[in-house]
Amino acid sequence: MKIVHAWLGELVDVPADVRRVAEEISLRGFEVAETDAARGVIDFEITANRPDCLSHLGIAREAAVIWSTRVRTPPLHSLQADGDPAIRVDVEDRELCPRYCAQVFDVQVGPSPSWLAERLDAVGVRPINNIVDVTNYVMLELGQPMHAFDLERLEDRRLVIRRARKGEVLRTLDGIERVLGEEMLVIADAQRAVAVGGVMGGRDSEIGPQTTRIALESAYFQPASVRRTSKQLGLKTEASIRFERGGDVGAPPLGIARAAAILEKIGAGRPAGALADRYASPRPAVGVTLRAERIARLLGQHVPASDVPRILEPLGFRIESASSGRDERWDVVVPSFRVDVTREADLIEEVGRHYGFDRLPTTFPALKTPQPAPEPAIGRARTIRQVLTAAGFSEAMTFAFIERAAGAAFCESGAEPHAIANPLSEKFAVLRPSLLAGLVDACAHNRRRERRDIRLFEAGSRFSPAGEGRAVGIIWCGAAAQPHWSAPARDVDFFDVKGILEALCAAFGVSVEFAAARRPYWQAGRSADVWAADARGMYLLGTAGQILPSVAGARGFPETEEMYGAEIDVAVLGALATGDDLRARPLPRYPSIVRDLSILVDEVLPAAAVRGTIRSAAPATLATIIEFDRYQGKGVPEGRVSLSLRLTFRAADRTLTDQEAQDAMARILTALRTAHGAEQR
Repeated sequence: MKIVHAWLGELVDVPADVRRVAEEISLRGFEVAETDAARGVIDFEITANRPDCLSHLGIAREAAVIWSTRVRTPPLHSLQADGDPAIRVDVEDRELCPRYCAQVFDVQVGPSPSWLAERLDAVGVRPINNIVDVTNYVMLELGQPMHAFDLERLEDRRLVIRRARKGEVLRTLDGIERVLGEEMLVIADAQRAVAVGGVMGGRDSEIGPQTTRIALESAYFQPASVRRTSKQLGLKTEASIRFERGGDVGAPPLGIARAAAILEKIGAGRPAGALADRYASPRPAVGVTLRAERIARLLGQHVPASDVPRILEPLGFRIESASSGRDERWDVVVPSFRVDVTREADLIEEVGRHYGFDRLPTTFPALKTPQPAPEPAIGRARTIRQVLTAAGFSEAMTFAFIERAAGAAFCESGAEPHAIANPLSEKFAVLRPSLLAGLVDACAHNRRRERRDIRLFEAGSRFSPAGEGRAVGIIWCGAAAQPHWSAPARDVDFFDVKGILEALCAAFGVSVEFAAARRPYWQAGRSADVWAADARGMYLLGTAGQILPSVAGARGFPETEEMYGAEIDVAVLGALATGDDLRARPLPRYPSIVRDLSILVDEVLPAAAVRGTIRSAAPATLATIIEFDRYQGKGVPEGRVSLSLRLTFRAADRTLTDQEAQDAMARILTALRTAHGAEQR
């Protein structure tokens, strides 16, 4: 919001030093974007909760507290309240338009006087003609947007405030024909829409050089309706910015009275007939009780009782009653333009801003209760980060809101991602069903910038049909290890991702098994479900595999390159974790016996099935199973594969004999023949 120093000085006494004015007001919570001392203009960044300060009058109230002076209300014209208005006004939708005012003026359209045009130009508003310029001037001075219609171009000299009809079209002031939705509020005459409520007027009722009578509107529109309409039409205006943040329901007649005073001053127009003020359900004033004890508690500092009215009254608050003593308090009436103040804490913030946050103590309040133990999820997240960063992965943070196409690719067959009811744009249309969606996009972004070797992980929320859940996802593409003279470079494959998952789960004391899986986004034959077990049964931890090239390619990743990923359910992992009860185990005291076994099995037989059969037939002394060779070729029948495994046996209480190991191998081989038709080589 650009403030003209001279304009502000007409409303309140401020120092002549423009930079000092900017600095002092900025200390009360208004960031200064730019100060142009030569032109006497200060550009303040106004937060969304302070629409009252999108005006010179709003900033003047702040200045009045700072320099202990009074705000001078701009001159207002005394409008005729009784009698017949020269225009008929019907409010059909009081929900979206609680208050609507209109006043007819006899006008003479022409250029604005230099002082008015120069002030508009100083704040970046292009002067058009004296009528339009006055409406803009009042908006910048009081914060109340207004719009003027050519009365002779309104059918039956009537204004109807209603919702748009299905397929209704309006050509707005920018010359674009816009199709309106049925949920949008429009200002219409007896036949057609002539303006979009709170956003922009229409070209067909625009004021021109030949205009002699206008209908000046000043209204309060529901903020959510204006914001929704502005987003849907892709049309943001100075009026919509103010209305969507929350206007002042008491300002519409004041805006017209101020405009009437300026029009009369510059000789551009005079009111004709009475003011039409449609306000069917006046809103009661908001009252808040402010306690001195609560001020001291929240601010951590006692504020003198005399400072409370000194601060609040110039800001527009009215103190109806006050009590002193131990139960010191004030009954405060909140002005209608302060839509951000509804609670005692809001009033305390106002007191704190102008009392000076720099005067508040910097010590922390004393703790009366011990700090609670951290949530287990915090410790789990820390462990996940430690393991994955140690494995060479970088943490990514992607949006939970993503494109529909990106989310749909990671849904199970027949499922759809959860849609956002009012998305900011199509890029944030749905909730992510999987962390992999954002990680794939991040990987593609890096790949387009000539980064080939990429390892990323993210821990966060995902949103499936079952609801929200916490997960950790990883993406890996490029080299599995950096090139070295001692060994050739090797690209990442499924088993590298498998190893990372085993290390991650081992950090929680969870052992996992992998079984072939089919998902719409995994490459068939290169993906697996990750399972874990405890005494209660088997649990699906997640999935891992190669991202389908078509899925990665649709997000901008080269389809000729391979991308691997995995996603683990953190809640299930935490439920199975035993890592919080770590116990040291002594090194083995007795030697082990190692036996190698080579068998012929069907090439489509999963290695996990072979390991499961071996463990079910082996004695408790079987310590480890390692597959160290897989061969197809000369000497191996077609459709079969030679699988070599190394079995390690060890007993904790004695030295095993060769005969015990041999008997175990015999039982294992018999079980493999029976279960899988295996042949020993």
